[in-house]
Amino acid sequence: MSEVLVIAGERLARYGFGNGHPWGPDRHAAFYREFEARGLARRCDVEDTRMATLEELELFHTRQYVDFLRGRSQAGFGYLDGGDTPAFPGVFEAASDVVGGTLEAAAAIMTGRARRAFVPIAGLHHAGRGGAAGFCALNDCGIAIEWLRRTYGLSRIAYIDIDAHHGDGVFYGFEDDPQVIFADIHEDGRFLYPGTGSADERGKGEAAGTKLNVPLASGSDDAAFAPAWAQVLRHLESFEPEFLLLQCGADSIAGDPLTHLALSSEAHGRAARDLTQLAERLGHGRVLATGGGGYNRQNIAMGWNAVVEGLFG
Repeated sequence: MSEVLVIAGERLARYGFGNGHPWGPDRHAAFYREFEARGLARRCDVEDTRMATLEELELFHTRQYVDFLRGRSQAGFGYLDGGDTPAFPGVFEAASDVVGGTLEAAAAIMTGRARRAFVPIAGLHHAGRGGAAGFCALNDCGIAIEWLRRTYGLSRIAYIDIDAHHGDGVFYGFEDDPQVIFADIHEDGRFLYPGTGSADERGKGEAAGTKLNVPLASGSDDAAFAPAWAQVLRHLESFEPEFLLLQCGADSIAGDPLTHLALSSEAHGRAARDLTQLAERLGHGRVLATGGGGYNRQNIAMGWNAVVEGLFG
């Protein structure tokens, strides 16, 4: 069994919107250069991704949206949403490779090939069940949650998000679902896209109380993150989840050009390490981390590799 599996390669790097776009194809390279420099490529198993199937995509997304995305991908122009997420030739295949990487990592964990895993170009948390949003064409995390439930019968899956942006696609996709334990620390939506994730959004119906949103003021640093993170850990421990899915966007690190938080990469490493230790205490050890956002390439390199190191416990 591999202690930590990393899904990486040129197929994942294809998911990007061109040179000069904040989500450019160089994000993967920024991560991987530092991954090799730290010697992590020798400590981890590294595998390529695969393309998700239509059936897998439709575990979360509507068929109407999947068909729309395929059509825009073939046309190769326009937008997938109101103007944030450009279409490009092959965007459907590139996004499906992202989903496939997350599912492959989840399968490796569930079958015992790996204890924990990281997928750098993944964590597309804004896409909703019926549409793209915020640079996210398909919601790999939402699909993975549905896939884990259907394939392995899991009934308590935790989704944890420390990206600067609220993970609205996951939150609203499971807002009334008591089987999905949600915890999200993000920049206050009054000052940052998508404008959601207030502290009083705790889930609906039978899911009331299973969701935790912790908005932080602009400029918040590790000192502000620490009590918020302690709140997240208490929330998770109270539900004893069977699988932990982390979205660790590097855009919450100080110096990101699109956001206004001031965390360090050490906060990201701490999050991965604490979740690894929690999973071990719960007796299963299952943690899957996805890279999420991040538009400062140095922060991507430092933050995501701190997460990989944290997954070793």
